[in-house]
Amino acid sequence: MTILEKLHRPVVLAGVLVCASIILLPTAGKRRAEATAARSAAAAAQSSELDVIVRFKAPLTKSQHKLVNSYGGRLYRELPIINSAAYHIPKPGFKNLLASGMVASYGIDHKVKASMDVTAAAVGANIANSYGWTGQGVGVAIIDSGIANPVHPDLTDSSGKSRVSYSTYLRQESTTDDLYGHGTHIAGMIGGRGTDSTGPQYTRTFKGVAPGVTFVTFAVLDQYGAGTDSNVIEAIQQAIALKSKYNIRVMNLSFGRPVFQSYRTDPLCQAVEQAWKAGIVVVVAAGNNGRDNFFGTEGYGTINSPGNDPYVITVGAMRTMGTVTRGDDVLATYSSKGPTLIDHIVKPDIVAPGNQIRSTLALGGRLRHQYQVNDVDLSYYVKGGSTQRGDQYYEMSGTSMATAVVSGAAALLIQQDPTLTPDQVKARLMLTASKTFPLWANATDPSTGITYTVRHDIFSVGAGYLDVMAAINNTNKAPGPALSPVATYNAATQQVTMSDNVNGTIAIWGTRAIWGTGAIWGTQVINGSLAVWGTGAIWGTQTVSSTLAVWGTGAIWGTGAIWGTNTSIGTESDPLAVYGEK
Repeated sequence: MTILEKLHRPVVLAGVLVCASIILLPTAGKRRAEATAARSAAAAAQSSELDVIVRFKAPLTKSQHKLVNSYGGRLYRELPIINSAAYHIPKPGFKNLLASGMVASYGIDHKVKASMDVTAAAVGANIANSYGWTGQGVGVAIIDSGIANPVHPDLTDSSGKSRVSYSTYLRQESTTDDLYGHGTHIAGMIGGRGTDSTGPQYTRTFKGVAPGVTFVTFAVLDQYGAGTDSNVIEAIQQAIALKSKYNIRVMNLSFGRPVFQSYRTDPLCQAVEQAWKAGIVVVVAAGNNGRDNFFGTEGYGTINSPGNDPYVITVGAMRTMGTVTRGDDVLATYSSKGPTLIDHIVKPDIVAPGNQIRSTLALGGRLRHQYQVNDVDLSYYVKGGSTQRGDQYYEMSGTSMATAVVSGAAALLIQQDPTLTPDQVKARLMLTASKTFPLWANATDPSTGITYTVRHDIFSVGAGYLDVMAAINNTNKAPGPALSPVATYNAATQQVTMSDNVNGTIAIWGTRAIWGTGAIWGTQVINGSLAVWGTGAIWGTQTVSSTLAVWGTGAIWGTGAIWGTNTSIGTESDPLAVYGEK
């Protein structure tokens, strides 16, 4: 089977990026071959035309569009930041285009779907705020489903003026309003001021991590929380162009889709790298597929794109257990785990609160209309309040929420020291993250009665649990790149080791760097050795039936991609977003 034929499998053509409902197939073996063959036949019957993002060897010009047009293609979006453009093109014409010698790489234009009362205190943000670190003056680009219009009172400044400096839409619905309800919730977690829950009549205040930031919002996800790669890439390139005007220093991407190709050629990954290199800290959701054990991987190898890119900060979700103290917090069992498919990058980079988080409500969002059960009861935060559901705050769950918490933390660090580079922000957050976790955590799904177990290791919690005050008090400035390292599996010894050499670039950690592996990932997480784990060092007999059950099938370590049944970009699925993990 040729690379082109593999790319054109029906699951790819279906194209939707959903963080919460991906069934993984191994890269080798009878089950994958049978399933992909069936999907390929179905796709061929359904479509004779592709939506494809083409990256050219030379900068984008009209002559390339004419060439594509000569093969029957039609341009629908220019993406010059990655020398690319998105086209509708017949399959035969696409084969001819590839044969022209002008194409550097390509990818299907996958669809994407949208992947503080206790939260801020759990990571120490409330203390940082009390010292004046609020993210004041820092612009945060939120590429999501938009922010509700009129703007929620919590997203205004002290004079009541909206802190949304700029907003636009890059989707079919011609409005910047939040039709889904996800983007407004994310904005509140990053920078809500708690305006509608502050005063003597309130028992709880719902504040974001960085209540002084300003927002630049791009509505790319529709009323169902879904979009496409090209929508997102266009938003990223607009954010880069607006960086100086609105001091955009942080970009929040609370969504993801399955990994279909190496980050080196994935258009979505290439776009986030451009933002990073332009001086914008890019924070991305890990995904919500940590419970997926369909092929015996125990949820490992389920990190979503663009969270698989080594430049960005990829975030997993913790459960606060409804308390301010961190001592009882555990990883949410749905939080996606590394290493990444194809490239085997060590991810996530860090974890933060993401389960059952209360934040600003978009009254007109589809989620709220369909699931009013998650409106926050007045009795929860109003003195003498009834059990009537309020219309200001909403509860949601997922790695999307955890991503917003880390975006807020990045804004605080940048306000404190505007000279920090994205690599320095990433390194400081990872270096100062808490490394203390219980060995195991369990959660039972009330709808199925299934109990899920997670182990707190390097591929589930990364460098540890976000600690805002530790990061604020740290003065280290990483002198080089903070690319997430590569994991390598030795089948003979059944050990996984880390290398900080990515694309020939030596990162700031590792044996030859200024910080050893223990400083970043902690001795408890990696067992105090460059060998991340062997047959019993990490897993033991209680974690999986055998070490080979996770590492030996090729599902993680194969050279090909693992293809999901749903390929769109998106946020959490509705059930996960609404119910979370109890």
